[in-house]
Amino acid sequence: MDYQIDILAFGAHPDDVELGCAGTIAKEISMGKKVAIIDLTEGELGTRGSVEIRYKESARASDILGISFRENLKMRDGFFKNDEEHQLQVIKMIRKYRPKIVLCNAVDDRHIDHGKGAKLVSDACFLSGLKRIETILDGEKQEAWRPNVVFHYIQWKDLKPDFVVDISGFMDKKVEAIMAYDSQFYNPNSDETITPIATQNFLDSIKYRSQDLGRLIGTDFAEGFTVERYVAVNSLDDLL
Repeated sequence: MDYQIDILAFGAHPDDVELGCAGTIAKEISMGKKVAIIDLTEGELGTRGSVEIRYKESARASDILGISFRENLKMRDGFFKNDEEHQLQVIKMIRKYRPKIVLCNAVDDRHIDHGKGAKLVSDACFLSGLKRIETILDGEKQEAWRPNVVFHYIQWKDLKPDFVVDISGFMDKKVEAIMAYDSQFYNPNSDETITPIATQNFLDSIKYRSQDLGRLIGTDFAEGFTVERYVAVNSLDDLL
């Protein structure tokens, strides 16, 4: 069965979507949009936690955000490729959920899976619109579908956004969804190995980076996105 979803957000790992665009997702859901999340990998190479723990954490984060569906494609963490096999996996999800908007990883980032994931999803969005690429899901032939737009959220690196979304009023929800991944982030009582994202500095950066983007547009908080193609508007009024 195929579902009509307004926004389909992809992340190379569980928690990528929450870190990159949970505020935007929460805001869109509050306005009646249907949002689904697809995790490419189970994050099995992560230093902290475990696959089992991260499934429980991602379920909690999904409940907090109120998304419609979440699936995990179980690609190999660290080693998945942007090739035909993996593209077809993503195409099946795009054709299943038929989103108007796709959100995905940063085009350039510290973790190699983020850039790979960004390119994989972007390429699959294009290929998904080609009728001669046939895919079968649950025994049924899928119809071609191409999202209207693909937007990349920003992660570790301070990439210059092409546009920002005001998430004032949704910052607390973003932080709550992120902190559902208790095994991954700063916890002074944890005896697990310290990683770059398990520090107080990184925890603080979640808020102050959104604050800084908000400052630049005259609001409290914002999230930034980059685009591969021009964002088209019908009128200058659409930018107000």
